[in-house]
Amino acid sequence: QVQPVESGGGLVQPGGSLRLSCVLTVSGFKDRVIGWYLQAPGNQRESVAMVTPAGSTNYATSVKGRFTISRDNNKNTVFLQMNSLKPEDTGVYYCNAYPRGNIGWGQGTQVIVSS
Repeated sequence: QVQPVESGGGLVQPGGSLRLSCVLTVSGFKDRVIGWYLQAPGNQRESVAMVTPAGSTNYATSVKGRFTISRDNNKNTVFLQMNSLKPEDTGVYYCNAYPRGNIGWGQGTQVIVSS
């Protein structure tokens, strides 16, 4: 089963930045909507940001103006630039296609925002 591979998480102080990467080796990557999702402790996984094949983006209200999603179709990779991080951004970040179809979930990458 195809699974995304996420990386780039870590421990950061409030106000800091991180850049997450996701490699998704799936056919037709460039034609798929790709999203980043956050599973905060004790919560369900929620959509944070999405990017369409044409490069249009959509963000959750909580991250608008702070996070930027982008993609490199030549490398089957999607990025999430996270700035002005807040403690409530803490959790495991996953990426996946939307709709996911038969693509499994990866291990995610953990982000901890704490002083």
